[in-house]
Amino acid sequence: MVEYKWVALSNTTLGVLMASIDSTIVLISLPAIFRGINIDPLTSFQYLIWLLFGYFIVTATLLVTFGRISDMYGRVRLYNLGFAIFTAGSILLSITPNTGDLGAIELIGFRLIQAVGAGFLWSNSEAIITDAFPPNERGKALGINQIAFLLGSFIGLVLGGVLAVIDWRLVFLVSVPVGIAGTIWSYAKLRELGTIRPDRKLDVWGNVTFALGLTTLLIAVTYGLLPYGADPMGWSDPWVIGGLVAGAALMVGFIFIELHVPDPMFRLEFFRNRSFATAISATFLGSVARGGVLLMLTILLQGIWLPLHGYSYDSTPFWAGIFMLPVSLGLITAGPISGWVSDRHGARTLATTGMALASATFLALTTLPYNFDYLTFGVLIFLNGLGMGMFAAPNMASIMNAVPPEHRGATAGMTRTLQNTGQLASFSMFFTVVTVAFSGSLPAALSSAVTSAGAPQLAPVLSQIPPTGAMFAAFLGYNPMGTILSQLPPSLLNSIPSSTIATLTGLTWFPNAIAPAFMSSLAEAFYVSAGLTAVAAVASALRGKRFVYEEDVLGAHRIAAAANGGGGGGPPAGDDPPARESGPADPDPPSPPGG
Repeated sequence: MVEYKWVALSNTTLGVLMASIDSTIVLISLPAIFRGINIDPLTSFQYLIWLLFGYFIVTATLLVTFGRISDMYGRVRLYNLGFAIFTAGSILLSITPNTGDLGAIELIGFRLIQAVGAGFLWSNSEAIITDAFPPNERGKALGINQIAFLLGSFIGLVLGGVLAVIDWRLVFLVSVPVGIAGTIWSYAKLRELGTIRPDRKLDVWGNVTFALGLTTLLIAVTYGLLPYGADPMGWSDPWVIGGLVAGAALMVGFIFIELHVPDPMFRLEFFRNRSFATAISATFLGSVARGGVLLMLTILLQGIWLPLHGYSYDSTPFWAGIFMLPVSLGLITAGPISGWVSDRHGARTLATTGMALASATFLALTTLPYNFDYLTFGVLIFLNGLGMGMFAAPNMASIMNAVPPEHRGATAGMTRTLQNTGQLASFSMFFTVVTVAFSGSLPAALSSAVTSAGAPQLAPVLSQIPPTGAMFAAFLGYNPMGTILSQLPPSLLNSIPSSTIATLTGLTWFPNAIAPAFMSSLAEAFYVSAGLTAVAAVASALRGKRFVYEEDVLGAHRIAAAANGGGGGGPPAGDDPPARESGPADPDPPSPPGG
């Protein structure tokens, strides 16, 4: 009979992989989805933004709350429920009945249901694994699970491109058989091994302020990406500014509540533990550095490099996923091995080296021309994936090992919240960095290019193209020149030679026109990522030696109890001993809170 720990690992890894694939599968398949429901994505930014980012907003908002509830009522119970909800959302998405605006709204609503299921899966998978595996095997097990989470993001890009070519509904239908099988399997085989504390009260005000604050912040950030008036982005929109201020105020209120309620949803005292604080900080920094760059590299491939190499615009979403595969290979290569090594030697060296390698590859990417040699590009993104894989598994094991067993659900939820929030913040930050830089150089670049092509009369028209429209066109696999020319007055259109029109609507003119401006702005984004991963490397280096709560805290209590002639061998009932900072052994065992 297969040991239970491998059953728990395989099922939770399947659930995490499935939810992670669906977090990015729509990125590549959006053109097919919008065509399928008769919506033009270039004139429906609000739907596009919510289909892209709504999943991350819901999961980021609910993960900590779900993890806290799971600690109280059972991680396996709520994990199983998450599998069922996710599957129901996938079924609804695949049978979306309407088209047009109503169809888009239905897709967004069903996608949010799917995200609720993903929240239950993500907030409990690491806790279930940590409960099932002994400390000397957790790094390996969590490494496999963590790599599944990261790998799913890249698999989603490829799978979305493949399935969208056949039928857009397959993008959502593909999760249904996996979800049904996984739900049946989890209900039949998973069992509760964790420390459950149903006597604890739900931190209602903490949950409410956290959910409202984070939701308000993320929605404001999302709408900051949309044009506002004459501005290419919406950061000057009073509603966006108000949302940022209100969200920040609510998050400050959340911290105040957590410091003063007897049973908080997340124990901020864990941040006094150096191993925990540095690891979870590095997690957030790595997510911010990684998420937006993935999107920008996809735009670079789809909008510039692939058309310049003869790939049609309709096929670029699929091929962009294929050409991004070296990142996945790097993750697969490093992830499980680094987890296994960290079980024996701790996380500090591997996690620090991984973030330093990622930082170096971001700097190297700034040197590439837009018509780069693919071998060089492939090696760089492989090394980037290798660095991220070296970091992910040891770092997650470091976080989960640092907390008491009864708080593992909330801790997993907080970690995933920071990862998803970091990824969404990364999208917003990099869109802003690139758009601001792009808006300064794009009008002149397009005017010069169209003049050189023999149609100087179009220079005033093309100089008015919003940079966000140009980026989304590249990202969605559209050549916007056909649309632009079709909207010209007949007198202006007839003044352009047919040979010039053929040039402007060809595969290479638009990519060549926007490439210099895009690459200069993309370099700024790479520098930001390099800086963030360098700081994450420093944080990883400061984490201290290997720390395991059961060994370092509970073990100290047992030694103290034995020395005093006591028979309990553990911390006082009803209290959690505070997690201490990694480092040399304390001369006395830590006292319970209030002692």
